[in-house]
Amino acid sequence: MSTETPLRPRERNRPRPVRPAGTELLTPEATRRSLEAAALALLLTAGVLGFGPSFGGDARYLVAGLGGVVLGLGLAAAAVARRWGGWAIAGAAGGTYLVFGSALAAPVEAAAGVLPTPGSLRVLVLGLVFAWKDLLTVAPPVGTAGGMLVVPFLLSLLAALAAGLLAWRVRGAYWPALPILALFAAGIAFGTKDVPLPGLRALLLAAGLLVFLSYRRARAQSASAAPQAALGSAPARAARLRRRVYGAAVLAAAAALSLAAAPLLGTDLDRKVLRDTVEPPVDLFNFPSPLTDFRRYVKDNAETTLFTVQGLPEGQRVRLAAMDAYDGVVYNVSGQAAGGFARVGDAGTLGGGSADGEAATLQFEIRDYNGAWLPSGGDVRALRPGGDRARDIAAGLYHDAGTGTMLATAGVQSGDSYETAVVFPEEYDDAQLAQYGFAQTAMPRLQQDPPIIGAKAAEFAGEETTPIQRVRQLQQILATEGYFSNGKDGQTPSLPGHGAARMVSLLDAEQMVGDDEQYAVAMALMARKLGIPARVVMGFYPDWEELEGMPEKVEITGDDVHAWVEVEFERVGWVPFFPTPDEDNEPVPPQQQPKSTPKPQVLQPPPPPQEPAELPPDTAADPQDADEKDEDLWKSVSGILRMLGLASLPLVLLFGPLLLILAIKRRLRIKRRTSGGTAQRVAGGWREVLGAAADLGVMVSGRRTRRQDAAALGRAFPLGAEATAALARRADAGVFGPGDPTEEEVGAYWEDVEKVRVSLTGTAGFWQRQRARYSLRSLRLESRLASRPRPHGARRGWFAGLFGRLRGGASKVTRRTGAAQDPRGPLG
Repeated sequence: MSTETPLRPRERNRPRPVRPAGTELLTPEATRRSLEAAALALLLTAGVLGFGPSFGGDARYLVAGLGGVVLGLGLAAAAVARRWGGWAIAGAAGGTYLVFGSALAAPVEAAAGVLPTPGSLRVLVLGLVFAWKDLLTVAPPVGTAGGMLVVPFLLSLLAALAAGLLAWRVRGAYWPALPILALFAAGIAFGTKDVPLPGLRALLLAAGLLVFLSYRRARAQSASAAPQAALGSAPARAARLRRRVYGAAVLAAAAALSLAAAPLLGTDLDRKVLRDTVEPPVDLFNFPSPLTDFRRYVKDNAETTLFTVQGLPEGQRVRLAAMDAYDGVVYNVSGQAAGGFARVGDAGTLGGGSADGEAATLQFEIRDYNGAWLPSGGDVRALRPGGDRARDIAAGLYHDAGTGTMLATAGVQSGDSYETAVVFPEEYDDAQLAQYGFAQTAMPRLQQDPPIIGAKAAEFAGEETTPIQRVRQLQQILATEGYFSNGKDGQTPSLPGHGAARMVSLLDAEQMVGDDEQYAVAMALMARKLGIPARVVMGFYPDWEELEGMPEKVEITGDDVHAWVEVEFERVGWVPFFPTPDEDNEPVPPQQQPKSTPKPQVLQPPPPPQEPAELPPDTAADPQDADEKDEDLWKSVSGILRMLGLASLPLVLLFGPLLLILAIKRRLRIKRRTSGGTAQRVAGGWREVLGAAADLGVMVSGRRTRRQDAAALGRAFPLGAEATAALARRADAGVFGPGDPTEEEVGAYWEDVEKVRVSLTGTAGFWQRQRARYSLRSLRLESRLASRPRPHGARRGWFAGLFGRLRGGASKVTRRTGAAQDPRGPLG
């Protein structure tokens, strides 16, 4: 006692062994959560990539989205570790959004692109309300200014936070899939018609999510395993290995089927996204058609410099607007036949047409031109406003990539300047265009067009069948048989406008007289009546032959205004045509006819009565019209079927194997119940019980008697032990007993089999029942029992039964003798 007492204080003060730093971070639980966080980040990245087309490939959207994923998972881990409540989690998420949002979601407004400023905080706060609308109403690429990055950053932050909390706080294995799928769907909804990396994203989501959820499900089962599921470690490991092999095979087959079937279903179907259903905020009816000012430029501003352009290649044209809608009064811009007008977010990167052509940079200086339509040229790729009103022009800038038309709600006026990067499309000759047909483009319906348009179109086109020749016929007849006059002093009178009455006066006159406005509209209308996609373009270009050399700046006056027609050919695009006659082709005054001397009027007798004219009988419908209607109906039906096939492909890939398994099991159950004699059908009923137990995880070896198998099932399913043992005894009696079972006995036996099956599945949970429904264990058991060689005693009993039946009788006695040698006997 005395020797031990003084040692106790020293033992308490003895230094404890020092653990290596960070050892507590390497616990199995921490490692598991780290791996799950990495898997969640990878799955959420598939959804973030869906925002790529909206930002035109700018990598800053990816930085914002992945930053939100990392911050969200970090918040979820901190909330689980510190056991935060709902209000604490909400407060932490809001603070994280404001602190890190300046660097990730508002880099343009942030100081040095990172530090918060009042402007960046304002963008973050207002972006919670307005960023969603802006992302859908701004033409892609939307840019990174004005809160455009708020949507991918905020959605990624919230999705990652929800996925982490559901993975580490909720027991359910499948709950984390909800925010992952929600972010993936949001990337599609807020994206464009362009599909970014479809194969990679689909494989990453489908395969990765399946593996992740399977891992969580297996972990949940191992944590709370049911007693009946444990039949030894070796069978359990074998079952897990088989599940993994089957899962990998299903994924591989689904991927191969997707790649093989996608080209067959077609890729020309439009992809529907949210921006297709959002109305553009600009109302084009507030801006009159530029074609209505055509004569004003020609007569009042012929010598006035409207603007100057620098960098315009020789022979090219400046476009003002492309018009595709006609209402009987004016040809106007609709935006329905092409991409539609959308507000520009990043004017430095605009979507254009084909990349083939001549690139140029045009610098415009506005003089006496004013209006909302911005002069440009070719396919516009970028616009950089300058001057004092640069911010106003950029704030209200709208662009239609399909027509190459730009609109500024603030308008341009004297003193404004801007620079555009454009690509002038490649030009094709008639020999090249003869290889292509007209493009299948939806155009706005013509309204109030006069009937003479269709009649003259058929007359001018004649019997030409080649697409380019039909268009050339319209152009050449107007250009060669028409006369030019824009109504100036000293010229032949020519009325302005291009309404229905003016078209009638142009085409129904002995001499066609007009200028670009009338001839371009007439040709476009006639082409439309022939089913040709055509539109009217108004723009400017000088008389290149009159220019001395190539000046640095080209001055555009009112005398340089022109209008022409564009027709779209497949795989080529819009091709210009110029139907206006030469300006020196003036009309010839009609010759003066001699005046006739009037004769005295004589009263003429009334005409004799005439017989009523015989009207032709009603004719039946033209068979050709009926064939065309049937063809149109088939096109509509086939289009709908293709869309349904494309939409159902994911369902077929996901649920096709499951439906196939159900069909095979149903066919096997029917075969067991109806095929063979009554004794064989009784044996089939017992196999049905064994198959149901196998699907629930209790496998039999196939090398024991029915009663031994029933005892094993009774230990696994105690509630149904008595009923299972009774079925085993009745099956032995039906197979080895004297006499064959009657049909009533077989029916009663199968009714009891169904009751036992229901009682066995009733002991399992919902997900275990679904898993058993699509399990392949019962099919493997049936294959093993069917291919197992019969014992020697059973074979001899079968022959003895055969000879007994031939003698007229003791088959059952012989089977019973065989059963004495092999108590189990053959299963059927």
